[in-house]
Amino acid sequence: MQLSKFDGRIRESNAFTRKHAMTKSPPLLDPVCGMKVDPASTTHHSHWRDGAYHFCSASCKAKFDADPKRYAAKTVAEGMHVSDAPAAGAVADDDGSPKPTQYTCPMHPQIVRDRPGACPICGMALESMVPTAEDEPNDELNSMSRRFWISAALCLPLVAIAMGKHVSIPAMEWLNRWSYSNWAEFALATPIVLWGAWPFFVRGGQSIVNRKLNMFTLIALGVAVAYAYSVIGTFASGLFPETFKNHHGLVNVYFEAAGAIVTFVLLGQVLELKARGATSSAIKALLNLAPKTARKVQSDGSEQDVPLDSVQAGDHLRVRPGEKVPTDGKVLEGQTSIDESMMTGEPIPVEKHADDHVVGGTVNGTGSFIMEATKVGGETMLAQIVALVSEAQRSRAPIQRLADSVSAWFVPTVVLASIITFFLWLAFGPSPALAFALVNAVSVLIIACPCALGLATPMSIMVGVGRGAKMGVLVRNAEALEEMEKVNTLVVDKTGTLTEGRPKVTTVETVDGVEQQELLRLSASLEQASEHPLAAAIVAEAKRRDIALAEVSDFESHTGKGVTGRVGSGVVVLGTAALMSQYDVDTASLDARVDALRAEGSTVMHVAIDGKFAGIIAVADPVKETAKSSLDALRSMGMKIVMLTGDNRKTADAVAQKLGIEDVHADVLPEQKSAIVNELKSAGAIVAMAGDGVNDAPALAAAHVGIAMGSGTDVAMQTAGVTLVKGDLRGIVHARQLSVAIMRNIRQNLFFAFVYNAMGIPIAAGILYPITGTLLSPIIAAAAMSLSSVSVIGNALRLRRQKLN
Repeated sequence: MQLSKFDGRIRESNAFTRKHAMTKSPPLLDPVCGMKVDPASTTHHSHWRDGAYHFCSASCKAKFDADPKRYAAKTVAEGMHVSDAPAAGAVADDDGSPKPTQYTCPMHPQIVRDRPGACPICGMALESMVPTAEDEPNDELNSMSRRFWISAALCLPLVAIAMGKHVSIPAMEWLNRWSYSNWAEFALATPIVLWGAWPFFVRGGQSIVNRKLNMFTLIALGVAVAYAYSVIGTFASGLFPETFKNHHGLVNVYFEAAGAIVTFVLLGQVLELKARGATSSAIKALLNLAPKTARKVQSDGSEQDVPLDSVQAGDHLRVRPGEKVPTDGKVLEGQTSIDESMMTGEPIPVEKHADDHVVGGTVNGTGSFIMEATKVGGETMLAQIVALVSEAQRSRAPIQRLADSVSAWFVPTVVLASIITFFLWLAFGPSPALAFALVNAVSVLIIACPCALGLATPMSIMVGVGRGAKMGVLVRNAEALEEMEKVNTLVVDKTGTLTEGRPKVTTVETVDGVEQQELLRLSASLEQASEHPLAAAIVAEAKRRDIALAEVSDFESHTGKGVTGRVGSGVVVLGTAALMSQYDVDTASLDARVDALRAEGSTVMHVAIDGKFAGIIAVADPVKETAKSSLDALRSMGMKIVMLTGDNRKTADAVAQKLGIEDVHADVLPEQKSAIVNELKSAGAIVAMAGDGVNDAPALAAAHVGIAMGSGTDVAMQTAGVTLVKGDLRGIVHARQLSVAIMRNIRQNLFFAFVYNAMGIPIAAGILYPITGTLLSPIIAAAAMSLSSVSVIGNALRLRRQKLN
């Protein structure tokens, strides 16, 4: 009767699972948070590129609408079902032809174009969204460089002629008497303004048409006003009163100001474009890790060097001493040590033997080995890291909203300030009032630089995210980066996070005459179908004892409790005491022994065969060597440590005692993990959750910052905001240090941009003239404006040398 009841429950459960699988449509997932969504019941929907997307909440919908391309690409990459959605982010068009490279703006990632050009919002040059290892020609940089050098060559004599009129050097006196000197300035300035500054006029005009005023609006206005005034003064001087003319009867013109402004702005553009190119150095360094060729072992044993692109999964490859591992795979023959520092930040080579995994791009030591390629192309860890870093560099941090809100009214305010300056000088300025009014109004237009304000955040993020990638800290988006600085509570899973995640069987005990070998054979056979680290330990122990495993049918995983299934003719249940109780299995005979093993830190699994308790299997998972020091470092940063585990209380307490963790939640089911995270958030904590398993994914999504250990599953890594390539807790310390450094750098940039404009505009308007009698020349204003953007980028580039201890 007991067996019938026991077997019936398994059959009912499996039947329900099969029925559920057949009647349910593919799951619809929220592309932002990954949660399941019922399109019929949710009220939050969006359409993009003919695809329908559904969301669990208004906040997720808002995030998608702000950056649909990013989340749509994620949706397809993670296999989420999308209603009638095309494969966003696919690399080929509908006809199978390669999709053209797309370009985006570093300040406005929502702008995506199929060809290079200028951003319609800020006017900056668009950048390729596809990172490459080669230094491809930068058409924008080449164009600006050419315009700068030619303009500079014309500007030098232009400024010399203009300045020569105002100095009492005998050799320059002829300029004062030459009635055609204005014409000479016109001849030199016109190519600079009409050709050198042409991109600025185009972008300034586009900004007015698009109603997105930007720095090029101000530059175009300033240069046009100075140039137009000077042209009229040269060719129609009779329109001006005598007070506007010097003692030689010439109108004072400002060709040199227009020419110098353009030249300095072109110089600023050249320096900025070069600096922006340096921000992608981290991605280029990662891409250059992959070798160009691989040495393929043919079926007849011969070896041949082939292009890396031709390598397919399953190919056997020879890696010789000192060579780079060509792609992800596992060792088949030989042993060696591999330098994985460029992927993990760890300088100590890692020993590799048969069946060990190797990562493409890492450097082989002195040994030679043959490997089997398991992942190639875009599936390799290196390719995924590059894609993740590239996406994160284009993401926007919440702090950017401050700069965005200021930039929205900044340019109109500057134009208004310029107009007010003009009329104030015209009404109250000394003679010639119109000339003073013009010069100061132009200075106000030129000195204001909204570009520095807009660059403050994205440049720091681009450089900082790249720096983190070199240390094995992968940031999924800028929002996670900003939140990481604020985290005051770290929730950590035990298995695979605090512990090695490679447990070993330490004890096998049976009851009622069941043989150990048989108990292990049935348990390992059942666990073949499970991906849990504890299951892997049982299977490994069976293989170590040369136990042949049997086929399994009706397998079912009870998340957080254990597994059930039929091995041969017998029904086997393996898992927690709670699972045993669910199937009315009495485990009291070994309770004392179970408590003793748990007190030592072992995880104990109960085994029942055909409804009867058969014994226990104890597995120990050693604590990671760096766990204690890493947690101590995090505590010194003000973090509270909370441990969550599905393991029992005694085992959890044993591990917690070793690591000094006081807040421990044991016997926690996956759904309870996310509930605990939400409780901490409700209490006001800023929570980061670190885990590596499928059962950690809900909690990773619920936390303010999810941290996936790179040694874990793809699901955990896709859910998390931060991924640690090595899976070492020191990576969390590095992530916190990186977040603090980047946010400090962003605040420095924003402070400089705000202070620069707050001080520069009044000075350009002539506020110091009544006190000191000095005015800010438009030429100096142009130089200061150009240098402000370059200084912001230069400050961001300091993050490349950021030390993570």
